[in-house]
Amino acid sequence: MSGDEKVIPEEGGGEAEVARTGVTLAYRGASDVVNAEGAATLTLFGDLRRAPVQMRARVKDPLRFREALSALHAIVSNDATYKPKDRTAYMAYLRMKKASAGQSTWEAQRAYFAWMARNDPSAFLLLDPVVTAHPDATLFEVFSRDEGLWACLALHTAEMEPEGEPRWGTTNIDFSDGLFQAIQRMRSTRTTHLAVGQEAVSVQTEAVGETLEKQIEVPDTWLRAFLQVQSAASLPMDHFTLAPLDLYNALRHLRMHADVKRKRRGLRVELIPGERPRLVLEPWETLIDTRGEVYRGRRPRVVRVWGRRRLMLVRRLLPFLDRVDVYVLGSGLPSFWVLRGEGFDLTLGLSGFTASNWSQALAFDLLLPRRQGGAAELEKVLAYLAGGVWAASAAQIGEATGLSGPTLQAALQHGCQHGRLMVDVARNIYRLRPLTEAPVALDRIEYRNLREREAHDLLVRKGAVKIEAENRIHGEGLELTGKVTVAEDKRDYRPQVLLEDEGQPRKVECTCAFYRKNGLKQGPCAHVIALIMLHQQEEAARLANPEAARRTVSVETRTYSRREEREEQVVQLTLHRARLKVRWGKRDAAMRVQNLVFNSVDEARDAYFARVDELERKGYLDATAG
Repeated sequence: MSGDEKVIPEEGGGEAEVARTGVTLAYRGASDVVNAEGAATLTLFGDLRRAPVQMRARVKDPLRFREALSALHAIVSNDATYKPKDRTAYMAYLRMKKASAGQSTWEAQRAYFAWMARNDPSAFLLLDPVVTAHPDATLFEVFSRDEGLWACLALHTAEMEPEGEPRWGTTNIDFSDGLFQAIQRMRSTRTTHLAVGQEAVSVQTEAVGETLEKQIEVPDTWLRAFLQVQSAASLPMDHFTLAPLDLYNALRHLRMHADVKRKRRGLRVELIPGERPRLVLEPWETLIDTRGEVYRGRRPRVVRVWGRRRLMLVRRLLPFLDRVDVYVLGSGLPSFWVLRGEGFDLTLGLSGFTASNWSQALAFDLLLPRRQGGAAELEKVLAYLAGGVWAASAAQIGEATGLSGPTLQAALQHGCQHGRLMVDVARNIYRLRPLTEAPVALDRIEYRNLREREAHDLLVRKGAVKIEAENRIHGEGLELTGKVTVAEDKRDYRPQVLLEDEGQPRKVECTCAFYRKNGLKQGPCAHVIALIMLHQQEEAARLANPEAARRTVSVETRTYSRREEREEQVVQLTLHRARLKVRWGKRDAAMRVQNLVFNSVDEARDAYFARVDELERKGYLDATAG
């Protein structure tokens, strides 16, 4: 990819133009299902402008293959963003339909692409998956239209019969709505082949022989979304397992019941070590006792997942699943759902909530180390994988390259952040997957604007950003009050933000000039962004080393819950220096309050954690973010 970055205006200026990168995708023909001699061949044409990739195999189970690709298309086509009624596109469709009445399929498709290039240049890449062909699997990576759902379909080579000499690598493939309709005509009674490559298949059709080009301007948010997925996948996650019937029961209840306005819409997961997970559908408080494996985590906790209705997109695939592995970062944060079946894995990456796409998800890449060096270590990793290995675990890569510890981890994260490697969540391995032909220019997309860059600079200055107070407001969320010292301005700023349960800022204030002039019209100021990022980092550190974190806590709020039959008891503890507030009662009911004042911060901290330990001994679950 090549192109020039659009200049982001300084604070107080107008809205920044969306930065885009010019891309030309060239295909030998339009992908299709070719029927010849009693067999069907799914021909997927690769990009002629990338390194050649070639793979051909006979599919053992055409029905399962068809449903997996159909689920992938449903994800690609999904768009949950609000769209007011507008007949402009419909009238344009009618004009195109009339103009193409006498054209062949190939001519009509080329006319459609030409119209789309003039009117909606970013639509192509949403339809063209990134395909990686490796010896163990062929992977299809896609984003939904709203960029809120990432998916990776892995077709295992062991469940196919390879034919011919393959060429492993990564490319884009032509994938259209017409191809989806052709896939629906696949049948289990007919021999089915998969062909991926620049030539794709030797059978001649009217599509073969002409080059189909798509010249588009890709928004940099699309590239940033890919890197955000890899950044989130690199962070520590909790894991639990569901049976396919558990997911079916949850989706059936959602299908039979409409959401209630101004009520909670989360999927609450109760995790207790040694017990099977329990699913609770809000706001009906419907409890689903799951049939999967027991939870093997160290500590009990409650995790809430938003955007649950997006799981409806894979309902056609449910009869073919063996198990569902779920990896969660925390309440209101992205989650990864690995749907495992015989011969395939479908990994779904859900953003924190439906209204937020992956490129807007706040600072998952900022939670990872940003090193300017490390290029030599990364080249060792790339050379090892490109030498015929293609995919390996972190331990295998370390043993082969001689890297270990933080150096190895930094090299792997460096590769993911630059789009050269990908984390295969389903198999817990790293794969050689160049997102683009040339390495991604990280300085173009690592920050959305100058304020985010300034926030990162503030965080690396020791003591420049502090959390002065945390206040858990019942029924509203977590209120953070911070102090940001800017040496250049010779003054302190007081940002304040109210985070809803899903982590979305609800109320934002700051004493800086940018906020007083613009409010939130151009997004939060650098001081608010730095405050939220510091809160995320402290939460990650607390989860990674809770014992060490206890000794430094002076302001904190935790929420614990315990289920008693069909009711849920909630206890909320708030430590604010030498004060301790305790709230308890039934969920969504009036709660009793007790305020305690101690002589010192140390005494209040000891009393606070004594109550925390007592609640955990009694079987209460940590539901802090929920």
